[in-house]
Amino acid sequence: MNMIHTDSTIQFDENGKLRHFLTINGLPRKTLENILDTANSFITFGERKIKKIPLLRGKTMVNLFFEPSTRTRTTFEIAGKRLSADVINMNAARMSTSKGESILDTVRTLEAMHTDLFVVRDSASGAAHLIATHLPDHVKVINAGDGRHAHPTQAMLDMFTIRQAKDDFSKLRVAIVGDILHSRVARSQIHALNVLGAKEVRVIGPRTLIPTEIESLGVTNTSNMEQGLEDIDVIMMLRIQRERMNGQLIPSEQEYFNRYGLTQAKLALARPDAIVMHPGPINRGLEISSRVADGNQSVILDQVTNGIAVRMSIMATLMGGQEERP
Repeated sequence: MNMIHTDSTIQFDENGKLRHFLTINGLPRKTLENILDTANSFITFGERKIKKIPLLRGKTMVNLFFEPSTRTRTTFEIAGKRLSADVINMNAARMSTSKGESILDTVRTLEAMHTDLFVVRDSASGAAHLIATHLPDHVKVINAGDGRHAHPTQAMLDMFTIRQAKDDFSKLRVAIVGDILHSRVARSQIHALNVLGAKEVRVIGPRTLIPTEIESLGVTNTSNMEQGLEDIDVIMMLRIQRERMNGQLIPSEQEYFNRYGLTQAKLALARPDAIVMHPGPINRGLEISSRVADGNQSVILDQVTNGIAVRMSIMATLMGGQEERP
């Protein structure tokens, strides 16, 4: 599939209500803050004896993953079930599309079965947007990651985790470290941090893994890890996508870890109360040392826990039509 035009205005209906959740880009600060506030009300659900509320009772949600991701699919499944939706998981990569049926044919077939919400993941940028433009008004779409373009729910759970630890974004210097070039997570994180008013966003990585004109997204960039971590409050490590690497991008995994892997010594260059994040899955000894990943400054497991509450919040917002465009 070729790159698809991704107009953020499709996320709103004619009344200015949030209809789909496809990208952070173009969303107002109020919308992001309301999603975070609603997630806060869901965060303790996992500790309850009965973990369900009937908010989406009678609704059908389909996890439509054309690209595998156990962690993301599982958290969406748990989130949907906690809201009492009927959740159907479809490994679309092994079904009709492999027989030559198009993505839209697959979606139309499932929509004819009265699906209310699609959670879509695809290796092609813009896939969720394409699907959203071909569905009736009452059907919602959440982008669970598309190509190199966006991963908005991951960015929102990251923002929630930061707010838990740091509260005020306006005081924060944030570093995003690693493979920025291939990372849909980084793009969504950058948009969210800027919308929420972070003091500074830095990207750190080899020049071969930093997109050209990255400064246009409102960040500063450096290939020097030591300088980049000075005075940093939040360190967001990215996964090295081995499947997209070749010898021209990084000379060797060991050299990459030596220069850009987060060790205790490099962490000490940031502020003493800096937190460490990673969207997972972690390549230990490549992006981050086990001592740091499991250390007391790591909030990586908090991110996993928070992902359920944040995805519950996004579903509740869409199905309730609560958010308004400014």
